Order: sequence, then C-alpha cells, then structure tokens
Amino acid sequence: VHMVESGGGLVQPGGSLRLSCETSGVIFSTTPMSWARQVPGKGVTWVSAIYKDGTTDYAENVLGRFTISRDVAKSTVYLQMNSLKPDDTAIYYCSDNTYWGQGTQVTVSS
Repeated sequence: VHMVESGGGLVQPGGSLRLSCETSGVIFSTTPMSWARQVPGKGVTWVSAIYKDGTTDYAENVLGRFTISRDVAKSTVYLQMNSLKPDDTAIYYCSDNTYWGQGTQVTVSS
C-alpha cells in the first residue's frame, strides 16, 4: 500500500485548498479512508473519513467547511477545504487506518 498527499501550501484566512491523496494497493470499495492532521509538537487529530459505501464523516470543527471525496478510477481521495482558519494550520495525512502517507503542509496565515 502506498499513499502520496499533495496540494498543501500557504493560504490566507478565508481561502481554500484541495488536498489529494493518490493511493496504490487500496481497494476503496472495502476500505475506509481518512484524513488527519498534526500540529508540530501535538498529537494527530482525525479530520474526516469516507467509508466503503461512500458515506462521509467530519470532525465538528471542520464540519461545513471541509468536504471529503474520492475518485475510484483514479484511486485518489480528496479533501476540499474552504473558509480556512489559522487553526487549520497543520500537516495533513491520509490513511487507510493502517498505512499513512508522508503528509502535506497546510499553513493558513495573512
């Protein structure tokens, strides 16, 4: 299993980013996928998940701002992030709850 995140960067408060997680060896029809984030020096916190039936779930502090989706043909999971806040600054990781990617840095700052 292999995962590579991309799409991070520097954005102003209120801005948007779309993260991508390209995978190999993951079967989306049987494997839920998650996004999590980590602020340096702090623990990893769960952000969102998309389950094998396509249903989604979100942490309360991103609900209504973030949207998780997947493209089965491209073996890719996405995280659309809108109305970004400085508190969203973190390294974002995708995972199948066993394997993790290397992460992509998101910085929200003016």
